Amino acid sequence: MMKGYITTAVVILCFVLACNDNKTSDGQKNGSAKNVDSAVSKKTIVFFGNSLTAGYGLSPSEAFPAIIQNKIDSLGLPYKVINAGVSGETSSGGNGRIDWILKQPLDVFVLELGANDGLRGIPLSETKKSLQSIIDKVKAKYPEAKLVLAGMQIPPNMGVTYTTQFRNIYPDLAKKNAAMLIPFLLEGVGGDLKLNQQDGIHPTTEGHQIVAENVWRVLEDLL
Repeated sequence: MMKGYITTAVVILCFVLACNDNKTSDGQKNGSAKNVDSAVSKKTIVFFGNSLTAGYGLSPSEAFPAIIQNKIDSLGLPYKVINAGVSGETSSGGNGRIDWILKQPLDVFVLELGANDGLRGIPLSETKKSLQSIIDKVKAKYPEAKLVLAGMQIPPNMGVTYTTQFRNIYPDLAKKNAAMLIPFLLEGVGGDLKLNQQDGIHPTTEGHQIVAENVWRVLEDLL
């Protein structure tokens, strides 16, 4: 009789332990699935530009794309930022590099190029053609991606006509491609010696904070 009770108790205990193992296993699977879903659901913002985007003279964490990422994280928004800035990049160089960048999926594309063209006096038609080509490639690969164009201005060294026409490239392209426009990326920073490094061109850490605000005013409406 006692032997029968012991056998029954052992069977029940094994059954309970098996159920608990299954629950733990299912919980681990569900937890892992949630983690995977969370990672997959994050959308990608690519900042494609030159030394201004790269954060020339500063650590990557001080450049405006990193500041934007901090802002996004603080708001709990499901976006990750990729800094695809290369110092010295021209619009033509960017056009040659964009295919490699487009190998990874993206949801928002921020184009910041052209300033080096203007400083070098590259024909405006070439700059505009290269920028349009970059936009075309992005739209062809990711037609649902949202586009943001960072407007730029240059000093009047090249003459009033060139300077004015250069500035107009950006609103023209934004209108043509239904892109959001940051009127002037360096608004409040360009020309201010206190907010630029010794070269007078690249923003300091404080300068990048202001640039990030210029970008965020436009970008937040898309996120």
